[in-house]
Amino acid sequence: MIVRPVCSADLPALFDLARSTGAGLTTLPANQERLAHRVAWAEKTFRGEAARADADYLFVLEDDHGEVVGISAVAGAVGLREPWYNYRVGLTVSASQELQIHRQIPTLFLANDLTGNSELCSLFLRSDQRTGVNGRLLSKARFLFIAEFRELFGDKVIAEMRGMSDENGRSPFWESLGRHFFKMEFSQADYLTGVGNKAFIAELMPKFPLYTCFLSEDARNIIGRVHPDTEPALAMLKGEGFSYQGYVDIFDAGPAIEAETAKIRAVRDSQTLILAIGTPGDDATSYLMHNRKREGCRITAAPARLAAGSLVVDAQTAKRLQLSAGDQVRAVPVSARG
Repeated sequence: MIVRPVCSADLPALFDLARSTGAGLTTLPANQERLAHRVAWAEKTFRGEAARADADYLFVLEDDHGEVVGISAVAGAVGLREPWYNYRVGLTVSASQELQIHRQIPTLFLANDLTGNSELCSLFLRSDQRTGVNGRLLSKARFLFIAEFRELFGDKVIAEMRGMSDENGRSPFWESLGRHFFKMEFSQADYLTGVGNKAFIAELMPKFPLYTCFLSEDARNIIGRVHPDTEPALAMLKGEGFSYQGYVDIFDAGPAIEAETAKIRAVRDSQTLILAIGTPGDDATSYLMHNRKREGCRITAAPARLAAGSLVVDAQTAKRLQLSAGDQVRAVPVSARG
């Protein structure tokens, strides 16, 4: 498996992936025109022709037969061209000594606080490929790219995680809040956001603080919780240093997690090494490896061994990276345990 930049030839495979994601992945709508535009823009981004405010680094996971089975992306910066909305979960305290009442009420404040950060987005892996290190490769490959081209990204990286919804795509949070202002199904609002029609959020969303006690119990109970299918991705990112700081999605209340870029484990611990081709050995560690290129980026995961400033890999791994012995490679263990 390799992670590489998307190209126009990947469009049919991307459309198939988009149709299978279900509700909740707003940045990968099943719209051929929108996908074609995004791919073209991603190609421009990898060529270095997009400002950070517009940069969209869209990657695909490709097997050794050339089949695309997954997708992930990093946005250079959010909210610099159009507002980026989240709810900040705060607290309102009401008290009366005379009546002996003291109430602490969680409150939702519409905020643009995460503006300017880089964002992990569009992560999706085909269900039959969710084995081995495939998921970790697809997600964590982005960190090696960020480490290599640090100047292209913000000082903080965020990720909006998919919130709770049922098997029919129904979100309790949307039903209790959003529906009253938007008068449409959650899936429709989700789709409109994904195809770039975000103006309606500013036009229709209430600007005043919202007391969660007015929401249904089901809605209150899922604020800041992720969809069960997203729990492995959340655990993976927490292992890299991401944490929840009280920001949630305005549609499904899924958590927005964040980390200082320099403190992300795979960014902080990655190093530049000389590639050597040989036999890693039975005690080899699973490494993420990047060929240090931007437009010709290739990232893979494979057993490797450190030896006097070199990283020893087998010939197949070097071929996947399109590198030869003596070339430089950026590498980091797949997990903190090595």
